[in-house]
Amino acid sequence: MADTEHATPSNCCAPFTQSRSSVADASVITSAAKATGDPGELLSLPGGEFLMGTDNSDGFPKDGEGPIRRVRLASFAIGRYPVTNAEFAAFADATGFKTEAEVFGWSFVFRNHIPKKLYAQLVTDTVAGAEWWCQVPGAFWRAPEGPPSNVLTRADHPVVHVSWNDAQAFCAWSGTRLPTEAEWEYAARGGLEQKIYPWGDQLRPGGEHRCNIWQGNFPRVDTGEDGYAGTCPVNAFPPNGHGLYSATGNAWEWCADWFGVEHDVGKPAVGPSGASAGTARVMKGGSFLCHKSYCNRYRVAARSSNTPDSSTSNCGFRVAR
Repeated sequence: MADTEHATPSNCCAPFTQSRSSVADASVITSAAKATGDPGELLSLPGGEFLMGTDNSDGFPKDGEGPIRRVRLASFAIGRYPVTNAEFAAFADATGFKTEAEVFGWSFVFRNHIPKKLYAQLVTDTVAGAEWWCQVPGAFWRAPEGPPSNVLTRADHPVVHVSWNDAQAFCAWSGTRLPTEAEWEYAARGGLEQKIYPWGDQLRPGGEHRCNIWQGNFPRVDTGEDGYAGTCPVNAFPPNGHGLYSATGNAWEWCADWFGVEHDVGKPAVGPSGASAGTARVMKGGSFLCHKSYCNRYRVAARSSNTPDSSTSNCGFRVAR
């Protein structure tokens, strides 16, 4: 399959691409990334039981959000923040690691973030049925909107345009791993049982914005009422009850699991790690592109997926240990 071919996107926030030939395989990760890096601040959580998933009518049954099931986790640590541009730069500078977007020479960029005067020059293809996703040569984490954009003023924003394989390489370097979906959801819930968001059931309690998502008419106009029309600093909004920042909105976050929609609802699942095999990895949290009219996936129980070598301008990760 040619690198420029695309399948139908799974949702507005993640163009689902048929797999490209993997670059960041285990041998590359092992040789390029030793456990000598700083993973950023980790938050220790005691583990325990919680109710995972949702049967809420606002959900997407086809995504496998339900049924609600009881899960038991051992204690673990998870990044208080998503990995930032500054942290990923330290990794890339120390190891010389090249992301898959860099090796393949392109990544997906949201159309509205490409300067109009450069659109014809930069865009080589779009995703059929979701033309707001544009294939942009030269787009990668240091140039999120393609040349000549940069992250000089976005050091504290989540790194994006990183594939699942790229995230694995960072984890190898920093002595960490990706969280399982169960760990991610437990942490994101902040100690609240079966609430829609990390802070409760109201999206804007008291009229206050609590996360970075789309406001306006998707995909044409984002009014930026929450203060941002793209990524924002990882600490821009208050943390949840566990002290976790940026759990919903801003940028999707890769999880360790293969994506599957069948769940064990019998006795509590102990440390579940998702499907035993698959073609796509789990993503959680939604992004700045999510809007209730099209992609209401900034809920804690919501989930999506993409192939492990896919990269977009709205997907990053956080680490665990």
